[in-house]
Amino acid sequence: MAAIHFCLDFGNTRKKLGYFQGDKLINEIVLKDNYQEHLVDLLEYYKPESCILSSVVNHDEGIHKLLSANAKFILLDHTTPLPFLNAYGTPKTLGNDRLALVAGLKQFYPDKNSIAISIGTCITYNFLAANHAFRGGAISPGVNMRLKSMNDYTDQLPLVSDRGYDSILGFDTETSIRSGAINGISAEIDGMIDRYRDEYGEINAVLTGGDTRYFARRLKNEIFADQYFTLKGLYAILIHNV
Repeated sequence: MAAIHFCLDFGNTRKKLGYFQGDKLINEIVLKDNYQEHLVDLLEYYKPESCILSSVVNHDEGIHKLLSANAKFILLDHTTPLPFLNAYGTPKTLGNDRLALVAGLKQFYPDKNSIAISIGTCITYNFLAANHAFRGGAISPGVNMRLKSMNDYTDQLPLVSDRGYDSILGFDTETSIRSGAINGISAEIDGMIDRYRDEYGEINAVLTGGDTRYFARRLKNEIFADQYFTLKGLYAILIHNV
């Protein structure tokens, strides 16, 4: 039986674990609020051979001891060996989730210009050149950040849900706010892909994150939609190191 590997992604909204058997992602598990206890149970049940943790949030560092006691453990940071050239200007400030996305591009689209777009708390654009060099991309507010900021920075605009009527033509204040956030993001993503293609020629574009399916159908540009792309990129970094 092929070895099992854990890839953990601690983001601003959720803490997720992908478990791989061989090179195949078997399942994604959203960790419970008491994530350390939940992880103890998962380690005992699956007995992974190796694991990697990517975190963009403060977390209990006891997790590191727990993981290293049960498997070969890699804590992803700016010193971790990567399967691509990291030419980002400030590597210490670069989110680990972005490293994973770029590793996924290198794994699945080698020797091609590619961009990974992740829609989460923020939207990140991560460009990998055909020569395997990563120099950066862009970051902008995600859906709920846009909705919340309109409520926070005005006296009268309400806080609205990201789900509901979202046609381009809002018919009242609530639907107009939602339309601006949702359709604005769609137009932004299409526009950014067009700009990258103007600068670098033909590129592969990958869309990932929790709202992948929701936005994929709204885009005019051809993209590859994969909501598990970050986990797959983490696996590529893990295998590069074990």
